[in-house]
Amino acid sequence: MSQKIKNALISLSDKSGIEKILKVLKKYNIKIISSGGTYKEIKKLGYSCTEISKYTKFDEILDGRVKTLHPKIHSGILSKRSNNKHKREMNKKKFNYIDLIIVNFYPFEETIQKTKNFKKIIENIDIGGPTMVRGAAKNFSDVSIIVDKKDYTYLISELNKNEGSTSLKFREQMAGKAFGLTAYYDSMISNWFNKKLNIIFPDKKTIFGKKITQLKYGENPHQRSSIYVNDLFHQELGLKKIRGKALSYNNYNDIFAGLEILSSFKKTGSVIIKHANPSGASINASSMKSFQESYRSDPISAFGGVVACNFKINKKIAKEMSKIFFEVILAKKFDKEALKIFSTKKNLILIDISKFKHKKEYQIKQFDNSFLIQDKNKIIFKKKDLKFVTKLKPTKKETEAAEFAFNICKFAKSNSIIITNNFSTIGIGAGQPSRIDSCKIAIQKAKQSQPKKLKNSVAASDAFFPFSDGIKKLIKAGVKVIIQPGGSIRDKESILVANKAKVKMIFTGVRHFNH
Repeated sequence: MSQKIKNALISLSDKSGIEKILKVLKKYNIKIISSGGTYKEIKKLGYSCTEISKYTKFDEILDGRVKTLHPKIHSGILSKRSNNKHKREMNKKKFNYIDLIIVNFYPFEETIQKTKNFKKIIENIDIGGPTMVRGAAKNFSDVSIIVDKKDYTYLISELNKNEGSTSLKFREQMAGKAFGLTAYYDSMISNWFNKKLNIIFPDKKTIFGKKITQLKYGENPHQRSSIYVNDLFHQELGLKKIRGKALSYNNYNDIFAGLEILSSFKKTGSVIIKHANPSGASINASSMKSFQESYRSDPISAFGGVVACNFKINKKIAKEMSKIFFEVILAKKFDKEALKIFSTKKNLILIDISKFKHKKEYQIKQFDNSFLIQDKNKIIFKKKDLKFVTKLKPTKKETEAAEFAFNICKFAKSNSIIITNNFSTIGIGAGQPSRIDSCKIAIQKAKQSQPKKLKNSVAASDAFFPFSDGIKKLIKAGVKVIIQPGGSIRDKESILVANKAKVKMIFTGVRHFNH
């Protein structure tokens, strides 16, 4: 059902683009009510407008905190046009219907990004705007609500098509969008307070998100997908795409996995991701060697993967990388010569991560109508809690090498076994229901690409070995240092096996499941 618009209320923090709306409102003789800066802007542009204080016969008070919060305004918005009782009450009070609301809110999001001034932030929490929006959206059967300037063109088209009226379908669409905005706005404010008070697990948790783009599809072509940013202080991800095709759901999934691992490196390092698992990782004083060693870990799996580096890529490294098919390369900048080399790869995606920062202290996983929240797994282990449980004790360098291997365990899907040599992975077994199978896969991977490096290698397990069979497999392959959480009822058996083989073993007391 079409609804004729006679009166419109406009209240805008962002006034850009309003003139094209004013032209069409004038065309259909729609009267305008407004206040403050919006009223002044409308008058400045040469259009007639009634100031809210004159319309309500009630001056703004409390430094502008109360201006649209008036019965005449909200009765005009909320009254049902087909309800005879409402009609009588409106006539008795001599209140007019308000048929169109155009509102955007005080810039709370922009304010918290610019200042830490508590009073200024609080004053940029809009009350009147969201109240009007909710009222208009609730009464969409009679009232049109516009909260996004991107919809100005849609409104103009609707008014022209219906000669100054709007359709029920249009009003309903705009109402849904309006409630989405108020929920988003309130969620941001709630999350800001929780962050300020360091409350990670409130009784009522809201998650807000601003859509960045719709993706071509999800994990598979039959699944739809979009990416959103959930950040109080930035409206972008901090990932600057330099070149290449559009990013997919799977690209983003691998990119985020790579960034998590890079964030744990305190030295120059590289990691290659395939299906959200590391296929290779290495830290080395040489950027080139770091990349080469991460690739050598599993050259077959690296094909079509994502490379993540915490350094700038130069011409020499670019030449080496360009020999291999990668989907995405992440780095802290690319020099001009490197970009020239990569330009020959038509679909290769290059992303500058120099401005990316990890901010969240928690992780969320959603399951149908519920979701889980947990602290991020930010520790590797506590050095004071390490137990050197075998007769032979690891050297300082061996302990550091074990720490690197145990760290990579955090990021490979459980059950995970990581075999390393000289701070580079040589075999990764991940995502297996059985730990012994993960051991077999890690050994097999190492034998395929770098069998000689199995001798005197380091192995890490994300959880304890329930039986000594996995340890026996690793020892037989050439592993000389094993790091694991410990805690199995058969730990003594595992220690005996290690002692007999003159292998060094460390218990961390920390488990690193990653499901």
